[in-house]
Amino acid sequence: MSNEDPTIVNLISLGCPKNLVDSEKMLGLLAEAGCIVGAEADEANVIIVNTCGFLASARAESTEVIAEALAMKEAGSVRRVVVVGCMAQRDGDELRRALPGVDAVVGVNNRDDLVEAVTATAEVTAVDPYRRSAEGPAVGDDTSRLRLTPAHTAYLRISEGCGQGCSFCTIPAIRGPFRSKPIDRIMAEAAELIADGAVELNLIGQDTTSYGGDIGYDAGLAGLLAELNGLDRVRWIRLMYAYPSLVTDEIIDAIAECEKVVKYIDVPLQHVADGVLKRMRRRTSEAETERLIERLRGRVADMTIRTTFIVGFPGETDAEYRRLLAFVEAARFDAMGVFAFSPEPGTAAAKMDGAVDPEVAAKRVEELMLAQQEIALAANAARIGKSIEVMVDGVDSNGYCVGRHAGQAPDVDSVCYLTDPAPAGAFVRATVAEYSEYDLIVTPSKAASRRKRRRR
Repeated sequence: MSNEDPTIVNLISLGCPKNLVDSEKMLGLLAEAGCIVGAEADEANVIIVNTCGFLASARAESTEVIAEALAMKEAGSVRRVVVVGCMAQRDGDELRRALPGVDAVVGVNNRDDLVEAVTATAEVTAVDPYRRSAEGPAVGDDTSRLRLTPAHTAYLRISEGCGQGCSFCTIPAIRGPFRSKPIDRIMAEAAELIADGAVELNLIGQDTTSYGGDIGYDAGLAGLLAELNGLDRVRWIRLMYAYPSLVTDEIIDAIAECEKVVKYIDVPLQHVADGVLKRMRRRTSEAETERLIERLRGRVADMTIRTTFIVGFPGETDAEYRRLLAFVEAARFDAMGVFAFSPEPGTAAAKMDGAVDPEVAAKRVEELMLAQQEIALAANAARIGKSIEVMVDGVDSNGYCVGRHAGQAPDVDSVCYLTDPAPAGAFVRATVAEYSEYDLIVTPSKAASRRKRRRR
């Protein structure tokens, strides 16, 4: 394969929505540079792996995918393998030693160097060591993306990095300190996404609730929600990654009062027992967490709360775990994820005493998820016969028409299966007919009316 061949790129995006936005921006940069993007792996001559480095399991998946790309390079079908993203940022040197066939490593702060990394004939390393300095760079420009999501839904990044300092988290070491994106840029990006067909905007960042404080925007996240609520043609605005102690009354009021802001919040609580929260450096308490749930449900009608928890944290006693289980059973969250603690290199938690046996942690994960399953199934049973609004996402790989109601975020939550098809991006009224574990089976209202007429 000669260097005069066209650059045909296959990009594999791993990890969270923040990584996905980076992937979309990188595809836009490559397309503007004349590369052919969107190819399947067996059609490409350059493979880009956008890695996740948050947990050991994610790094193992990233390494496996890179190894598969290198095997294709060894076979001669691929001429260049480029590794980008969080794992490249944090572990770039180690990665190159472990996988010497990698041609370029590009960190999260160096997206503009990707074109050179893809088209160069020599090795390229572009990993800015900003994570070791007191100040990070501005949040990257996310305009001109080639989106990987369906046209009607998009992620809108409002901040980068994190300043909370949780003892278990590697985000500050990877993504740097917290930085807000200026509101004029957010509004411009939102307008571009809407013009491209998005009717749902999902607000993301490592910590969305800190928005504005570092740039002198006193209205903060509540003000941003109000500004976005005034945009034409957007139907749903969804808040993700809220830090619990920073969910103010103003933010809650904005969720309640802004018509287009769905009554949904993703607020990772991580734990509830005071001792564990202190060791996690979470800046909150059990009592404050209980008050937060009460405030959300008391001030916002039909509020949907999604959360995540970590079990098996160093020093977690059986009593502390049982407190968490009792809290989950009482709080009855709408959606919940549970993870066993992973000791991440470089974090304070990795050096803590009191390691919990992995089998004990795994059992706690299973028990918590079984408790949540009972809650979710009961909630779904109570929905049977009720009318809901569903946004259609399209047809899945099994041929089923799939959508979501306002309490279901893309990629992480359950879905609605429509008994009658409707176009992607359409909003339909539907009646909940039944459920299949976490998912709902719904009948669009017009289809139900047609069947009634035929039976007469």
